[in-house]
Amino acid sequence: MATRTETRDEREERRVTYHEADVVVVGAGVFGCAVAHALASQNRSVLLLERWMKEPDRIVGELMQPAGMASLRKLGLGHCAEGIDAAPCYGYNVINYGEEAVIPFPKLDRVGAEHLASYVLMSDATQNGHANGNGKSNGNGHANGSANGKPNRDRIRRPEGRAFHHGRFVNQLRKACLAHPNITVVETEAVATIKGEHGKEILGVEARTVDPDTGKKKPDFFFGQLTIVADGYASIFRKQYVGRAPEVRSKFYALELIDCPLPEQGYGHVCCGDQTVVLLYQIGTHETRALIDVPLNCPDASPAKGGVRGYMANVVLPQLPAVIQPSFRAALEKDDKIPRSMPNSWLPPSRQDMNPGIVVLGDAMNMRHPLTGGGMTVALNDVLILSELLAPSEIPNLGDSAAVSKAMAKFHWQRKSLTSIINVLAMALYSLFSAADPNLAVLRKGCFAYFRKGVVDEPVGMLGGLIQRPLTLAYHFFTVAFLSVWIDWKERGLWNIPVNLWRGISIIWTACVVFLPVMYREAL
Repeated sequence: MATRTETRDEREERRVTYHEADVVVVGAGVFGCAVAHALASQNRSVLLLERWMKEPDRIVGELMQPAGMASLRKLGLGHCAEGIDAAPCYGYNVINYGEEAVIPFPKLDRVGAEHLASYVLMSDATQNGHANGNGKSNGNGHANGSANGKPNRDRIRRPEGRAFHHGRFVNQLRKACLAHPNITVVETEAVATIKGEHGKEILGVEARTVDPDTGKKKPDFFFGQLTIVADGYASIFRKQYVGRAPEVRSKFYALELIDCPLPEQGYGHVCCGDQTVVLLYQIGTHETRALIDVPLNCPDASPAKGGVRGYMANVVLPQLPAVIQPSFRAALEKDDKIPRSMPNSWLPPSRQDMNPGIVVLGDAMNMRHPLTGGGMTVALNDVLILSELLAPSEIPNLGDSAAVSKAMAKFHWQRKSLTSIINVLAMALYSLFSAADPNLAVLRKGCFAYFRKGVVDEPVGMLGGLIQRPLTLAYHFFTVAFLSVWIDWKERGLWNIPVNLWRGISIIWTACVVFLPVMYREAL
């Protein structure tokens, strides 16, 4: 035991004094903290660098799917979602022009989910302060139990997601890293990579750290056998090591609704109207997040029409369910500032086996529209795969660039069974729900009808990360497309054969344009 303690002390001294470790992780967000903790738990020495250690204040990264919760627990970080006033989420309620389609996460024995024992069940909600002892909704959107205080037997086998304040969750992850004996966390701003003199291998990162004596930033240097860049959606390293920029089609503007009653408590809500998409999900006992999608250069959000606030008040508000409107209006009138926003970006994944000594991961490498709340699920699944491929039993020395490169090539393909589904679903559903042209509006109607028919277990199972079969996604998407054609034909009259054939071909073509390019990019 004395030898082990001494070794840890020496490794800590090497991190603190000489800024040297097995792994340098840039960015202490969800992915960065999780990968630092996972590798440190394999007895790797880790330096975790973060520009700003105060609690983040972001409006996305607030909803975690059941598969994300499963990954979090597998990583030994499940406690990070507890004690932060998180709200359980049991599925989605899609509201299309006022009509509702409730799509709960499927019971585990229905869908052949891949990792049954790992899912968070409703019974866990009784431990986080959001369960109550009656059989009715408690009015604040949190889970409740049966009349005797026990979980409802009908829902106990349903997987559960969680929604929370992003900053609170990240703070918990950072606390777990700060408490880990193999991790040293440094508040510093990484600005460039350090290249070897005799090759292109990356040796670490150059940073700017505040000098406590002068209060000014000074150059600093951190070295590792492997550098993992996880500096998020605004990555400064992406251009150099990924080589492509995210595509931004719209922005999410955020409101925080207080004590807002939702049409279906304990569910995330997707409200669709005339080219409007609004997400609503509870993130605390009293708080509900509203994310309003505003396309770039939207005419109804122009300064002449009152800008974004005018768009929300004049276009979005009247299309929301009546029960939500008072809380939405109150949040909008709370101040006269433009609500905070985040770009909704699409960045297809790229191979990370080409640059010795460095990998770029997380949102810095791969993003999707946040409509389906899949970002953290993808990130944590990536951490699980990466930690298995880089385990000391597989690669004893992370300085072995050839072995790491081989592992990253495997990583690129192994992650696709989950990430391709979540990424394609996010982009395809956004295209349908925003309905920017008539054919997309027909496809949205078909999608909603599909849900109303009760065909929901596999679609929402894929959305929640429970089903990892890309062919299942293709089957359901094109089934929706043909159902949309049939609905369109019936509305126009089945006798109008020439027009119907032309319309059908046009709708199927639009479906292919929405689905196939994104799937192709994901398959590369």
